[in-house]
Amino acid sequence: MLPLLGTDEDVVAFLAGVADLDATDPADHLLEEGVRLASGARLEQFARAGSGDAFCFVGEGGEERPVVYVSLDGESGPLALGLPELVRLCLVAPWWRDAPGRTTGELQGVADEYREDVPDLDQRRDRAAQALGIDPAGLPSEATVLDRLAELSRGPVAETCLVVGYEGEPLDPLFDAAHR
Repeated sequence: MLPLLGTDEDVVAFLAGVADLDATDPADHLLEEGVRLASGARLEQFARAGSGDAFCFVGEGGEERPVVYVSLDGESGPLALGLPELVRLCLVAPWWRDAPGRTTGELQGVADEYREDVPDLDQRRDRAAQALGIDPAGLPSEATVLDRLAELSRGPVAETCLVVGYEGEPLDPLFDAAHR
């Protein structure tokens, strides 16, 4: 799936253009020196956000590895167990970065703003999903993917995905487990 994230026109248009997950030039994806996992396991950046924040695989293996987000603002946290789960998150709730600390009503407002800014959001999402071999009708709900973020942020996956900065201190959690 990873090669499609950086080469398929519909996928790039949605993931990089709407969801801010850019996997178009993997050679440019380098973590800040000294940023690492507390466990010493491998932390491999495979995509970036426009801000320079990093999407990284944890440990050894392929696309099934946990995915952690590392913010230049000193925050990090697990987003998904594997690339397919991350892609579904980005397809369903491309505004996921705005979720922490918001109520369900506030999150609906964020989603509505996204739809105002990108009027063809659903059509673009569906084209990207189909290009990735995902049936858009089978995508989870926004509530489901946001609940999954909260679940990952407070359990053993969060401990496995603990990132420390170049000064050796753990980065702040990306998500408060009580985001909803």
